[in-house]
This record gives sequence, C-alpha cells and structure tokens, in this order.
Amino acid sequence: MPLGKITVFLEMIKFEHTIFALPFVYMAVFLAEGQLIINHNLIWITLAMVGARTTAMSLNRIIDRYIDAENPRTRSRALPKGLISLVEAWLYTIGFTALFIVSAYQLSPLAFKISPVCVLAFVFYSYTKRFTWLSHYVLGLTIGFAPLSAWIAISNAIDTGIVLLSLGVALWVAGFDIIYACDDFDFDRTTGLFSIPARFGVARALTVSAITHVGAMVFFILTGIILMLGVSYWIGLILAGILMFKQHAAISPINLSKINFAFFNLNGTLSIVMFLATILDMGIR
Repeated sequence: MPLGKITVFLEMIKFEHTIFALPFVYMAVFLAEGQLIINHNLIWITLAMVGARTTAMSLNRIIDRYIDAENPRTRSRALPKGLISLVEAWLYTIGFTALFIVSAYQLSPLAFKISPVCVLAFVFYSYTKRFTWLSHYVLGLTIGFAPLSAWIAISNAIDTGIVLLSLGVALWVAGFDIIYACDDFDFDRTTGLFSIPARFGVARALTVSAITHVGAMVFFILTGIILMLGVSYWIGLILAGILMFKQHAAISPINLSKINFAFFNLNGTLSIVMFLATILDMGIR
C-alpha cells in the first residue's frame, strides 16, 4: 500500500488517541509484574494494544461509513470522501487484527483465548448506537477491558484490584463519550440513532456524565485500597479528579464549544497522570 494511504488510514482511525487507554494498560502491566520492568511482555502488550485499538476504530469507521457520510461533523472522514477504499480499509483492519491476536498468543494462553471475544466486542459496540442509548457504557466496557486483558496476559489470572481499575476506566470512558455525543445531539435525534443526549437532552446528559465520572473515581479509590497503593497514587488520583472537574466546568448545555478540549486534552492528560503517579509509587516502594 502507498505510504500516503497508510497516513490516511492512521488519520481515519485517530491513531494518536491510543494514548487514552495505553497508560492504564501499562499501569496494569507493572502492577501485575510487581515491579517496573521493560521486557518482552511489555513489547507484546504494546503491540497487542495498538492492534486492538486500531482494529476497534477501523471496524467502527467501516460499519458507520454510511452514517458518517450523512453527518456534517463526520462526512469529511476518509471513507465517506473516498480518500481510502473499503477494500483498503478492510485489508488494514485484517492486518491489525492479526497483530492483536498474534501478540495475545505470545503473551499467555488465556490472553489468546479471549482475543476473539475482544474482536467480537469491537464489532458489537459499533452497532449499539442503532438500538440502545447505553452504547456509551458498552464502549466504556470495551476499552476498560484493556487493562484487565494486560493483567491477564502477565499473570494468566484475574484479580479484584484490576477488575476495579478496569471498571473505573470503563466509567471514565463512558462519561467523556457522553459529553462527546452532545455534539451530535441534533443529528442523532433526526436520524433515529441512540445516545444519552438524544434520549434525555444535553443538560441531563451532562448530569449523567458527571455522575458516571463520580462512579469512576469511586472505583479508582477502591483500586488504590485493594492494591494497597501509596501516597503518590493518591496524589495522582486527586489530580485526576481535578481534571475531571475541569472537563465538566468547561462545558454547559448552552456552550459546547470546548468539547474537543475536554475530550482530547484533559482526558489524555488524566491517563498519563494516573500512570506516572502509579509508577512513581512503585518506584518509591
């Protein structure tokens, strides 16, 4: 494939947004290892994360291509504009799916066994907006499964602490996805797509998002307690709470102009803060 088409594909799936979940995945890796270590497991988990996230986003773009073509906000995306063909999109998707499954195989038997379930979850999420306004929480669970999968890949087991962390990530993602969906409020109502803003209105949707983020903080607190994390983690969690508050303070039902700032800048910073706080705590100990 020409280099230009690869660039178009990476832009189509917003490759740089991998940073949202990747720091939480690395948190899970180091917590499962019990130490700060760079080894082949970390490399394979990074490849698995890149493969999984790219697969999920490209499947979403393929499945939603007709909806994207009608939506003023998304009609300039690569598939609706013909910048990349459907065949090319599928070839890239299959390649990254293979990368994900091969990486899972290299990690642990349990990770390999659950990898096809993850792919099915990616497909399922893309259809949920067609029949349920709970689609934001399905997306949250799909992404929240990433740190749990990383823990499983390292330990070949499941622990209460990592389940709590993954649920926290799930609610964090669902909360900011509800905010992001407010931008499509009119389009979703007109076309009959399901979302919390379309179902309850923007004002109530922002309230639901705030409550969801409070739930995320509760799970992050429980994670710190169960895994017996130290002062650095708790300082990082306080900073994360401030970032969540700023996200909601920046947006109101009558002013949605800062949605991209809240969605991309604050959330990307939050995941990095949580990661750095955790590894600092482990390094101190």
